[in-house]
Amino acid sequence: MPEPDRIIRLRTVLDRTGLSRSTLYRKIAEGTFPAQIKISINGAGWRESDVSLWVADPVAWRKERQV
Repeated sequence: MPEPDRIIRLRTVLDRTGLSRSTLYRKIAEGTFPAQIKISINGAGWRESDVSLWVADPVAWRKERQV
């Protein structure tokens, strides 16, 4: 049985991607970075697998989502 996908928070995403907070949110708005998912009333996070795919190949991530 595969492990469930972890939800990671903003600080972890910024550390893994090397992006600044403003660049990260700009890329989300442009559709070139995975959007966060709501995990509570005031909290959001990202699927670790989506962030890992983006880190592996940012250009391919966008193409996968547009198809």
